[in-house]
Amino acid sequence: MPTSLTPDEARRITLRAQGFLGADSRRGGVPAMLRRLGAVQLDTISVLARSHELIAYARLGAVPREKVERAYWGGGAFEYWCHAACVLPIDQWPLYSFRRRAFRERKYRWHEVPPTVDKVLDQVRDGGPLTTTDLGGAKNGGPWWDWSDVKIAVEWLLDIGEVVCTRRVGWRRVYDLAERAVPAHLLEPGLTDRECVIELARTAVAAMGVANRADLVEFLRLSKEHAAILDDALREGATGLAPVHVAGWPAARAPRAAALPSDAPNAWADPAALESEPRGRHRVTLLSPFDSLVWNRERTERIFGFSHRLEAYVPKPKRVYGYFTMPVLAGGRLVARVDPAREGTTLVARHVAFEPGAATRHADAVREALHSAAEWVGCETVRVDRVTGGDVRL
Repeated sequence: MPTSLTPDEARRITLRAQGFLGADSRRGGVPAMLRRLGAVQLDTISVLARSHELIAYARLGAVPREKVERAYWGGGAFEYWCHAACVLPIDQWPLYSFRRRAFRERKYRWHEVPPTVDKVLDQVRDGGPLTTTDLGGAKNGGPWWDWSDVKIAVEWLLDIGEVVCTRRVGWRRVYDLAERAVPAHLLEPGLTDRECVIELARTAVAAMGVANRADLVEFLRLSKEHAAILDDALREGATGLAPVHVAGWPAARAPRAAALPSDAPNAWADPAALESEPRGRHRVTLLSPFDSLVWNRERTERIFGFSHRLEAYVPKPKRVYGYFTMPVLAGGRLVARVDPAREGTTLVARHVAFEPGAATRHADAVREALHSAAEWVGCETVRVDRVTGGDVRL
């Protein structure tokens, strides 16, 4: 029989797994946070700071941004495709061999692989680490997707694991041979696709605390083929995850149209997460929309009752909340969202939108979050242009 959880219990387990609750949540700094989360998403947008920096700030407070960068790119991590482009602990290198094999078999992702790919590999071998500029340029001069053959080649070499992104400079990837950048014991082959998917499922659930099948597929961005492997492993109990039933969560999807018993689990939990009750309080904070606590819109609504959408790519007249709306976490709930900007040394909250009924209770918390973020990024003042959802002043 699966363990029964209330929605509130699932929410608090999630917050602890994500490093917001618990006495040890801040121990070990950024490297420990990365291991806990399993993956930290990267994105080109920078408003207050880069998203991967905001993720560390949300959990650890005012960590110097240079220290965050050093922790990510100091040899203990690499960049690859998980939920999206992510910083991953270097120990996970073997676990993504299933994806590297899939790319190698396809010989295509966004572009046809050019015949010059071996030449580019030789350039990295002889002169690496190198950026695409060092290799000859990233673009042909057209739109962003109009990549040069050099860029297409080196990105495919990254996809198949011949090269690895060791760090970023000015937001440009720096590529080196995997055999130079990855510890030798991690380069050894041997994991099957099934072994990779099972171990990554454990890693993902440890990071989420409790998750359903859709959460796992989204966290790892599994193809249909690899999602089928996951289904088999969950049904057979091969993952070692604890089956649970979270009240109010959707029923489990029947694998391959097979009938499921009425007491079938609708989610799985990290067994360690069920051993003790999540306790403690967290600091009030702004969250990057690419934070793993909220990057899955369906999961965010299921756990927090919070409907969230990144509007950066929505035409300005059609935006409801703002360009880079950041949810506000307070008291274990998502209580508001802020659309921030910077004008010199002023942090501008162009729009603060409270959730229904949250304004009176959480106005002080949101004010605190704004001033804390301003101090972290070196702003001296805060200006709030617009508030909706309550008659409060910030």
